[in-house]
Amino acid sequence: MSADDALRPAGAVGDARGAGHRAGAGATRALVVVAAGLRQPSTTRLLADRLAEATVRALGEQGVSTRVEVVELREHAHDLTNMLLTGFAVPKLQEVLDAVADADGLIAVSPIFSGSYNGLFKTFFDVMESGALAGMPTLLGATAGTARHSLALDHALRPLFVYHRAVVVPTGVFGATEDFGASSSAGGASGGAGRHDDGAPAIAVRVDRAARELAPLMTARPPRASRDPFTDPTPFERLLAGGA
Repeated sequence: MSADDALRPAGAVGDARGAGHRAGAGATRALVVVAAGLRQPSTTRLLADRLAEATVRALGEQGVSTRVEVVELREHAHDLTNMLLTGFAVPKLQEVLDAVADADGLIAVSPIFSGSYNGLFKTFFDVMESGALAGMPTLLGATAGTARHSLALDHALRPLFVYHRAVVVPTGVFGATEDFGASSSAGGASGGAGRHDDGAPAIAVRVDRAARELAPLMTARPPRASRDPFTDPTPFERLLAGGA
């Protein structure tokens, strides 16, 4: 079985729009996916993509179309460091920060290093404007070599987003190496791999459950309007202080 198959629940609908539009479904929702993998390809990006696909599918079943933007943090690593030191974001990075702040939903996935999210992931959310994630429907994911790192979802990632006042769905999705390409014979003594009672890989069931928790949070409120940066300019005193 391929890694893609391991992350796809049994009987999953291939059409991203699912069962079609229902009356009064509303406008298109913006979903931003932030992946902090350091290599290409990476299991972090793979998990992020599958979470996004499942969320688009769940929204489609409610008659809601979705605009998805994927952010690979590795592409902005140098700009993030420079922003930490100077307090200013280059235009390319500012566009990404604005896209996250203006999204209707967020999926954030990090590899686990030394028991927590990696530095790139933390840096990105450190430079987010205060309050930008308040009320943001958010789905968290993490990847690591073994399932013994799975608690990092709740003791590291979740508190970070609670601090930002995001609305985090109950189900976080952790993927160990054994989860990607799990076969019917994979038992997963650590609880990472294996299969659900209906025959679907266990990680696929978690992906689908988390997406179905995120989708109604995104549709429960009106779509976010893009912000005009000139309506709330940064005070000159803050610019002189280096953006602190």
